Amino acid sequence: MTKALDLTSLTSEPTPISIGEEAAQHYDVVRRTLKRITEDWREQPTLDQLAREAGLQPIQLQRVFSRWAGLTPKQFLQAITLDHAKALLRESASVLDATYEVGLSGSGRLHDLFVTHEAMTPGDYRNRGAGLSIAYGFHPSPFGQVLVMATDKGLAGLGFADPGEETSALEDMCERWPAAAFVQDQDATVQFARRVFDPKKWQEDQPLNIVMIGTDFEIRVWQTLLKIPMGKATTYSDIAACLGNPKASRAVGTAVGRNPLSFVVPCHRVLAKGGKLGGYHWGLTRKRAILGWESGLSGPVLECV
Repeated sequence: MTKALDLTSLTSEPTPISIGEEAAQHYDVVRRTLKRITEDWREQPTLDQLAREAGLQPIQLQRVFSRWAGLTPKQFLQAITLDHAKALLRESASVLDATYEVGLSGSGRLHDLFVTHEAMTPGDYRNRGAGLSIAYGFHPSPFGQVLVMATDKGLAGLGFADPGEETSALEDMCERWPAAAFVQDQDATVQFARRVFDPKKWQEDQPLNIVMIGTDFEIRVWQTLLKIPMGKATTYSDIAACLGNPKASRAVGTAVGRNPLSFVVPCHRVLAKGGKLGGYHWGLTRKRAILGWESGLSGPVLECV
């Protein structure tokens, strides 16, 4: 059954979340392990150390972590070095010159190849979502609870929420289209959550439909983000140059931060010059985690130094 959303209650009424207790416990272990690795990678924590801190046996942690993240803790640690972030930028200029017709193949083939997108008209955006019905639901993901928002045309929003922050995450997304009608419908959104984070479901003959709702400039920036392959990265200035306005780096940064389709439209692949992570609307720990996860899927994992 669906339930209409009263925006005036967002600050006082927590959004009901339907996640199994065991799944929530497992993700909490994974979340703390991801945080430990991404913040202390220079210390090269061992599996035994990570397991002891998680209160599990090493084999248990490895099994739970691999089930959620798709990588072992060791593989993730190897992928998360800052040197890797710098390496992602080495071909940033050519990355944005590439198109989806280049015939990429192999284990690193872009999941973006399997995404089709359309943009709402500028008038739809100016109307602040009036007449638009958006279903929403919270679901588990490798990177924490994910808020999924969908219209009858496809996935319209995806954001993350740390424990206790579900209401603020929902409010943040709803404020982007304040005149829209929001309906809680876990059944309508779970299919998107499953497809987005499962590489086995990234199928060329079944593309994921996404809907971009923003200003003309924002949509141009988001479309450019879709050209960044998994395992690569670019900078705000490179995106500005690609759009024909090299001086628009700050405006590009604002548009990247406004991306409502986190992960699918890969704003996490935009770094500051020199390989620094820069900002991320959903937290730098999560940005490091996503980049490490993608690195493990897209090609050889770099050794830590």
